[in-house]
Amino acid sequence: MFTGIIEATGTIRDVEDRDTTRRFSVQDSGLTTELRPGDSVAVDGACLTVVERSEAHFRVDVIGTTLERTIAGQYHEGSRVNLERALEIHQRIDGHLVQGHVDGIGELTRCIMEGEFWLMDFRLPPGVASLTVARGSVAINGVSLTVSEDLGDDVFRIGVIPYTYEHTNLGALEAGADVNVEGDLIGKYVGKVLAERAGK
Repeated sequence: MFTGIIEATGTIRDVEDRDTTRRFSVQDSGLTTELRPGDSVAVDGACLTVVERSEAHFRVDVIGTTLERTIAGQYHEGSRVNLERALEIHQRIDGHLVQGHVDGIGELTRCIMEGEFWLMDFRLPPGVASLTVARGSVAINGVSLTVSEDLGDDVFRIGVIPYTYEHTNLGALEAGADVNVEGDLIGKYVGKVLAERAGK
């Protein structure tokens, strides 16, 4: 379980495509020393397991389902990624409950500066869009964000403060960029209950 509060950004150091998996190593500015093999870490919001670790980088394996639902298949040497360690039970939840189970790939459709902050419009996967509400939560590349406005056609506007823009990889995105999207956990359960009741 995570909170969507990014602890650091890292850089993809190398990528190894295997028969059924993809292994890549991530180099960062200090988070690596806190990780151990077997630990969970969110890479752009996708919960992955550390399989190896050195003082400067850590390695993770990505399998078919994750490759299909996330942007991990697009990573290359030099890609910048958001990183968060798993939540410890005694910590405050400063963002929102994020499972690290990415629901699908979204798209940044527009980014404009509005005074001192940014307005970013994202097209969300239909299954996520149907459960997303204004002033609700959504995780984009693992970042806990508050939805400002429903623009229709599965597009939602999010206001991003300078700190978040500068300390995550959101600031590096350009229109057309793919992103990992995880919908609000509460919305998923409410949606499932309502769907089952409607079916009855």
